[in-house]
Amino acid sequence: MNSLSPTLALARQLIARQSVTPDDAGCLELIMDRLAPLGFQLERIDTGGVCNLWARRGQAKPILCFAGHTDVVPTGPLERWDSPPFDPVIRDGKLYGRGAADMKTSLAAFVTAIESFVQAHPEHDGSIALLLTSDEEGVATHGTVKVVEALAERGERLDYCVVGEPTSVETLGDMIKNGRRGSLSGTLRVKGQQGHVAYPHLARNPIHELAPALAELTTIRWDDGNEFFPPTTWQVSNIHAGTGANNVIPGECELLFNFRFASASTAETLKTRTHEVLDRHGLDYELDWHLSGKPYLTGRGRLVEALTEAIQAEVGVETTLSTTGGTSDGRFIADICDEVVEFGPINATIHKLNECIPVDSIEPLAAIYCRTLIALLTKEEQ
Repeated sequence: MNSLSPTLALARQLIARQSVTPDDAGCLELIMDRLAPLGFQLERIDTGGVCNLWARRGQAKPILCFAGHTDVVPTGPLERWDSPPFDPVIRDGKLYGRGAADMKTSLAAFVTAIESFVQAHPEHDGSIALLLTSDEEGVATHGTVKVVEALAERGERLDYCVVGEPTSVETLGDMIKNGRRGSLSGTLRVKGQQGHVAYPHLARNPIHELAPALAELTTIRWDDGNEFFPPTTWQVSNIHAGTGANNVIPGECELLFNFRFASASTAETLKTRTHEVLDRHGLDYELDWHLSGKPYLTGRGRLVEALTEAIQAEVGVETTLSTTGGTSDGRFIADICDEVVEFGPINATIHKLNECIPVDSIEPLAAIYCRTLIALLTKEEQ
């Protein structure tokens, strides 16, 4: 592959834009300039200082949507990069730069795959769409979720969605994410009565009162998972109490915890079971909940089949379906789309110094996306 290959060239243009979350830095304008000549209807749904794009070509069903984000995480210490993070360079067969893997190369591959597909199939079936945001790496409150809400309000649903997150592990195509666990966090405050450690009968130690309930919570098997999800986990992330003095019984203990939960459980059932434990132990407590993402799962349907076959045809790799990892914007898109998967480049260097991907995987990525379009929006492979 040479430096003039279309996906590589566009990826380098995108990486050169310093789009540290939630700044888009002109990435969407660059992409819109490529989509407009293809007949896409372009709609900006910017809100809260975040840039969002909904682009669609065609009005028929099915709708195949490519989704992703233009924002990147901060660079970290510039002096520890071997080359400037927003100066995309090719070195030792790899493309270096912040966003090379997560996920500007995927965005470039979306565009060039669509260009190739439309050129070969100008009267294709269904519709092609892109849903792009500059608010995925940050708080994710004004990005994809807002576009999804806007589409839901006007009754627009998607049939298939490919999120371009970097899912490959050792080689391009070895893993597709066909779901993600949900994330439910809690802030628990157990109230006691402050006092002198020499007079414990005049105080109530909230740490001591919490301890039996905490021991029980750590041993509960919340569910058994299923074919694609491991069992739900409950983990304490922070615990704090006391004044700093060693002769004072604290008046309150604060505990932060998180569920990563499978589709075998719901946020409501997890909340109910947690309160049952705390109430049974007679604690005086307050508990605030925050649901940052519901679990979603796409089974072995048409989208998984099409993408799996495209990977096999293009790079000869047997792919694995997985739901490991954290959350992604797929959790929002699943509200309006029955089949959502994530697939993109090798993720070994995401969020790291000297982020990079192999150059020889870039055009094959675009080719896989193009084959997926052919499979789902033409009669050729149906």
